[in-house]
Amino acid sequence: MTALVGEVRAREALCPRDAEAMLSLMRRHFHEVHDEVFLRDLAEKDRVILLRDPRGAVRGFSTMQVSREALGGTPATVVFSGDTVVDRDAWGSPVLPQTWLRAVLEVGASTPDERLYWLLICSGYRTYRFLPLFYREFWPRHDAPTPPPIRAAMERLARRRYGARYAGGVVRFPDGAHVRSEVGGLTPARLRNPHVAFFARQNPGHTAGDELVCLAEVCRENFTPAAMRMLRAVGGG
Repeated sequence: MTALVGEVRAREALCPRDAEAMLSLMRRHFHEVHDEVFLRDLAEKDRVILLRDPRGAVRGFSTMQVSREALGGTPATVVFSGDTVVDRDAWGSPVLPQTWLRAVLEVGASTPDERLYWLLICSGYRTYRFLPLFYREFWPRHDAPTPPPIRAAMERLARRRYGARYAGGVVRFPDGAHVRSEVGGLTPARLRNPHVAFFARQNPGHTAGDELVCLAEVCRENFTPAAMRMLRAVGGG
């Protein structure tokens, strides 16, 4: 497995060479990647997480956008995750979740009196599996219905961001990229995992690039033991 180092940059500080490397990663892992769509989406983000190998080459990335929202009538900070890719020979590396957690906790520290949420959309089961790995409660999930206030908050956030492209918990992009089958294909063995099977049922159009809308609160009380280990790894106690 390739050794990686993570860094967080303001999107404005991203150099053209790194943006091109990110686009190249997208092309290797997704079908129907359109340069103008990728660059337009990137321009909307606030921060970029870059994963570099020992030579300094970009081997993975994730993008983030931070917004202030009223969820259930209470002010909240919401971190939205955009495109996320890690090269196949670096799968299993903890560097992406470690760097992401450090970046999100820094966001939360700027608004300590507000609850902090992670909003993400995912067209691949690998991204969805970050939720049960690191969070005790997350939505939607296979073993419990989404509470009405949470469902209403997710609907409001998704409709505000995606308008008519959102329906029934899923965002559909007419020009959206979709995961290559060799990267994110669902096999019978993978579908034996209840989380993966649920993802496939909730988002049957994932092979065409449809994205499932998900939400989790980022706080110690909601962290699994795996997330707590990650927290300690990034110096969070």
